Amino acid sequence: MNVMTDPEFFSAADNGVLRLITAGSVDDGKSTLIGRLLYDSKGVFADQLDAISRAKYKRTVGNTIDLSLLTDGLEAEREQGITIDVAYRYFSTPARKFIIADAPGHEQYTRNMVTGASTADVAVILIDATRVADGQLLTQTKRHSTLAHLLGIRHIVVAVNKMDLVDWSQSAFERIRDAYGVLAAKLGIAGFHILPLSALTGDNVVGKSARTPWYDGPALLELLERLEVRADAPAKAFRFPVQMVARHGGDRADDFRGYMGQVASGSVRVGDRVQIQPSGVTATVKSLVVYGGQVDHAVAGDSITIVLNEDVDASRGDVLVHESAPATVSRQFQADLCWLDTQPLNPARKYLLKHGTRLTSAKIKGVLSRRDIHELGEIPGNEAPFAMNDIGRVELATRDALALDRYDDIPATGAFILIDEATNQTAAAGMVR
Repeated sequence: MNVMTDPEFFSAADNGVLRLITAGSVDDGKSTLIGRLLYDSKGVFADQLDAISRAKYKRTVGNTIDLSLLTDGLEAEREQGITIDVAYRYFSTPARKFIIADAPGHEQYTRNMVTGASTADVAVILIDATRVADGQLLTQTKRHSTLAHLLGIRHIVVAVNKMDLVDWSQSAFERIRDAYGVLAAKLGIAGFHILPLSALTGDNVVGKSARTPWYDGPALLELLERLEVRADAPAKAFRFPVQMVARHGGDRADDFRGYMGQVASGSVRVGDRVQIQPSGVTATVKSLVVYGGQVDHAVAGDSITIVLNEDVDASRGDVLVHESAPATVSRQFQADLCWLDTQPLNPARKYLLKHGTRLTSAKIKGVLSRRDIHELGEIPGNEAPFAMNDIGRVELATRDALALDRYDDIPATGAFILIDEATNQTAAAGMVR
């Protein structure tokens, strides 16, 4: 297990945009921590501070500002003092811009945490220092750490909060550090950062605190400013899910046909040989059209229209790939599922599967195994119903062939969701393994 403290791990200043999510159990202080980051980094307007200082649901004493209200904006959230939906906040420092997702801690809202974590570079896992008895971490801490690892989040930062309530005890912090080290080892997390702090008082949030002379690492904001997040999507194999086929109205002599969409990974150039999957038909890129003209090449994240030299049959849901690096085309595959619906999985039913721009029907042939969220081991999949918040490995069969990649290799074509046909509820989030 590697707790990352090497200064050479950090990159230089001016590090672009960092997407992060706060996660953990109920009342660990996630909303308060984000409020503190916004407040101490001058990312809050005066009228916002005035509004929350007069809020009827303020839970602090006297004139102390309840910083959790900066993210808990729903009436039900403020009334109950909990986070229900994911709230996004934006702020910047001279070194970096930040997009923060505040995820709920309650088990019934795990689906919202998955939504926020799906695009995050960093997961800040909060742990309440007063609630870790004998080194036993709470269930949601384990579940959120498991999901962060399954979703491939690059950096795990463990923030041991409410250290002021345990008198800044070094032994209490080290006990939690060791417990999380055991958890990380079981999950296969290669390394994590851990620091003591108090979101309420601001110690070790934006600046180093004199109350932790035994801690020689950076404050949270300094750590977040320096974490290296490489945009590796352009270096991966080319994947282009077709969203729409563009044709002119037929009143012109030239026969224009272009395939519109966003480059999900890799890059493409004029003259490249591509394959349309799942059909396997090949063609050559004639031109790349963007708003205002044409370009010679495009990379991941670019929205373009691809025009091919040959007339081919391609439509919404197909994926354009380089002929030399195709995806795996299959109607049957294994995947990790996080079940999000209140109705348990029913193997006798068909579900809709949304993969990229393709929507097809799917049947779950069997639950191969599930993860025991308490002991973190694998258990047989047929011992109990696969219910809300369960995580496990399943085998699926789809009506249409899909162009698939392992989620660890290319998340854009390795992720999917299952939809309940009857209710249109999102039933599960899946990752192709």
